[in-house]
Amino acid sequence: MSEAATSVNPGLTPPLLAKRTSRRWMISALLTTAIVALPVLSVIVLAFFPEENIWPHLIDTTLPRYLVTTIKLMIGVGIITLAIGLSSAWAVTMCEFPGRKFFEWAMLLPFAVPAYVIAYVYTSLLDYAGPVQGALRDWFGWANASEYWFPEIRSLEGATLMLGLVLYPYVYLLARAAFLDQSPSLFAVSRSLGHSALSTFFKVVLPIARPAVAVGLSLALMETLNDFGTVDFFAVQTLTAGLFDTWMNLGNLGGAAQIATTMLIFVVILVTLERYSRQRQQQFAARDNRDPIRRFTMSFPRQLICVAVCAVPVVFGFVIPGVTLGVYAWEYFDESWNPAFLHNTLNSLFLSGTAALTTLLIGITLAYSRRLHNTRGMQVLMRLSSLGYAMPGAVLAVGVIVPLAGFDNWLDNLMRDFFGVSTGLLLSGSAFAIVFAYTVRFLAVSAGSVESALQKVTPSMDMASRSLGNSPGKTLVKVHLPMLRGTLITAALVVFVDCMKELPATLILRPFNFETLATYVYQFASDERLYHSALPALIIVLAGIIPIILMSRSISNTRSMA
Repeated sequence: MSEAATSVNPGLTPPLLAKRTSRRWMISALLTTAIVALPVLSVIVLAFFPEENIWPHLIDTTLPRYLVTTIKLMIGVGIITLAIGLSSAWAVTMCEFPGRKFFEWAMLLPFAVPAYVIAYVYTSLLDYAGPVQGALRDWFGWANASEYWFPEIRSLEGATLMLGLVLYPYVYLLARAAFLDQSPSLFAVSRSLGHSALSTFFKVVLPIARPAVAVGLSLALMETLNDFGTVDFFAVQTLTAGLFDTWMNLGNLGGAAQIATTMLIFVVILVTLERYSRQRQQQFAARDNRDPIRRFTMSFPRQLICVAVCAVPVVFGFVIPGVTLGVYAWEYFDESWNPAFLHNTLNSLFLSGTAALTTLLIGITLAYSRRLHNTRGMQVLMRLSSLGYAMPGAVLAVGVIVPLAGFDNWLDNLMRDFFGVSTGLLLSGSAFAIVFAYTVRFLAVSAGSVESALQKVTPSMDMASRSLGNSPGKTLVKVHLPMLRGTLITAALVVFVDCMKELPATLILRPFNFETLATYVYQFASDERLYHSALPALIIVLAGIIPIILMSRSISNTRSMA
């Protein structure tokens, strides 16, 4: 057997150089995972060993209220996302009605609107001084609010509705993918046994799609737990709002870490339930799961119902906010287009672009390391590296600031003692902290995408490259990266848009006099200057549309239609 064949056979001893190179990839993955997991460990350590333990005080005063409000919010958002996501996914996948092809991708448009943006828009429209109530008073001759009843938008119910309108695409996206992957023979058998389309959905389709739906629901609930802009603007006291209040207003970082640990318990419960739902159900792909889907033909009234099911969330979740922002941005363009806006836009582009590139490089390192060492240890490292995506932004900010501030203080004391020079806050007081937080939070997006794409590349490609004398690094550059170009671009775009929208972590970690588009919008809205926040909010929304179109196309291409 030749030396080249020996070097690519996993059952034989590889050359010393290849062995060392492969080991470097594993060490890189290990160090990267340790750095990414550092914020989680920091939060837990600080929560158990705070400088001032206010945990008993929190339990006696505010923590029960934070917990109850958070649970109510998550239950409400869960109901809304399931109702809209499942019904719309079933309609566009299995029913034929006017506008179906348009709604296939339009249902994802609310994904581009951050929850805090839609909250600001509907507050400006539905508040007492807004155009809706103003028009009602003019039409019916009411003089003041005491003469009529109108739902209060700044409430727990209002926050629940706002979050539900922008988070249902998580359930829609994964439910539709699961429906597309099912076998047409299941529908045919169910219908031949006398079941209606609705009965088939509940008894056959939904149980099979349950794992995917559980993933979408857990992601929506994690984003609900992460939200700060909406609950702060509506004065809804959730755990995230309590964390900000304990840290920013009371100045107690240890208490904030204790609340953050409570939030992590919620995350662990959600992840555990999601994994349990998948482990309890084992599925195998049917032979005809790529055959064309034959959609149900319906009467005209039922077609109108399908149109309404899809149109209502798109109109209220995207069209109305988008048009409103466009009108406000046009009317106040001269005031909004100023040096501050341009500077903050550049800040957002720089931070989001840097974080997207960083997560992509780290994601490639982790995914390729697992390809080289597909062991249980590497699987554990991949899971640990994904912890940040499940962490709310406020919790992540606590975990980032502790080690970075500790390093800054250590270095500053060292330089003062030996050189009499103060280094200041090199890491915790700079944009590095924000990029680090973005990288930890969204690393799972890039790493998961690259890993999934690499699994589709046959191992024979690696063997052929190695037989030609290429090292693992050269094989990655010359063989895999060109093949993964589309996946890498999509993953980078998704991370870029997520970073553009991220508010809680940015608010906490930003340096002095440093703003992004997200914090810029938040500041204007907090000052009740909603019209001036329209242009930066519109930029954030427009940036989010590009990956939405890419995601919709990728799902539609997975299955042919009849």
